[in-house]
Amino acid sequence: MAKIDDSVKKKVPELRFKGFTDEWEERKLIDLVVRLNKSTNSSRLPKVEFEDIVAGEGRLNKDVSQKFDNRKGIEFLPNDILYGKLRPYLKNWLKATFTGVAIGDFWVFRAKKSDSDFIYSLIQADRYQKAANDTSGTKMPRSDWKKVSGTVFYIPNDLKEQQKIGTFFKQLDDTIALQQRKLDLLKETKKGFLQKMFPKNGAKVPEIRFPGFTEDWELRKLGEILVLLKDGTHGTHKDVDEGIYLLSAKNIKNGKINIDESDRIISEDEYKSIHKNFNLEKGDVLLTIVGSIGEAAVLENPFKLTFQRSVAYLRPNGTLTSQFLYTTIMSTKFQRELKKRQVVSAQPGIYLGDLSVIPIELPCMEEQKKISNLFKSLDNIIALHQRKLDLLKEQKKGFLQKMFV
Repeated sequence: MAKIDDSVKKKVPELRFKGFTDEWEERKLIDLVVRLNKSTNSSRLPKVEFEDIVAGEGRLNKDVSQKFDNRKGIEFLPNDILYGKLRPYLKNWLKATFTGVAIGDFWVFRAKKSDSDFIYSLIQADRYQKAANDTSGTKMPRSDWKKVSGTVFYIPNDLKEQQKIGTFFKQLDDTIALQQRKLDLLKETKKGFLQKMFPKNGAKVPEIRFPGFTEDWELRKLGEILVLLKDGTHGTHKDVDEGIYLLSAKNIKNGKINIDESDRIISEDEYKSIHKNFNLEKGDVLLTIVGSIGEAAVLENPFKLTFQRSVAYLRPNGTLTSQFLYTTIMSTKFQRELKKRQVVSAQPGIYLGDLSVIPIELPCMEEQKKISNLFKSLDNIIALHQRKLDLLKEQKKGFLQKMFV
């Protein structure tokens, strides 16, 4: 693949496969695709809706092969392209591999004198997305067919170059899909272990256990095994340019504390006032208790950060480790207990008093460490695969920018 020198760049992309030198030609979308309108309510064809597509990824989130009913929609064939015209910023697109019916606000395209994989990549690139998102209305914006169909695109006249580009992005999509399946399998594996490595209701030992451990787990209430159970700071706060990050529940996700430059900052003096009776410590377990309930993280570095009341601080006593407490919180059983005690008002929340009486089972310290280490290793592997997936998606985004005009 060759990079084009900007000084001689004309109507060609920045990156191009070797052997192709002709300028790309201007074509309106209406010259590249046929927009299908054949409707059917056949109950023998599977139906595809917005909710079945993973936004921005062009893949189904479920098996729709048996999704039969008599609703009316647009019939599509293998290699046809579905594009969600409602709220186009959601990026609901799909290249069909089967015959079915598109239900809802879809356009269905069929490539005309062009490569279908190339057209599918084209609609994901910036020029098409800009045209599709030039909408009116705010609550229910829809792409304007007149605008989009009349938009001029640059395409290679040589079908072989189209095919090379289309094949390149199809292979990249296949790699991304494979990486996603690996990640999903790891998450399912973790979920299975979380269910089987903690005692079920009424049981005193888990279904799966490390060799050498035979004693019953001890049943306690959460508040009995903590030396600190407190929520974050309440009230209004004065923002400053430098000082202490004042974070909330949105900053805790997937076992991590994520800090963004846009997060609020308070002064050192206000921080000292908030923490005059206690200090955050390394090893404190953070739990979201307002809004998105049940996310957790172990605090590794308490320096220059504090939290609003949407987060609770849990400090274990000497009978359990911070990592085991975190793993317990993420277990299916504990999450179910949180949901049972959830109070719904403007935002869902859970009171500290209700949190403190949640039952928790404890094995001996050595078994806690083994269980914690297993799940920490799983989390590290999951994080590694997530980074690989994110990198692949970023690479695709970059190629879409550089391989189309």
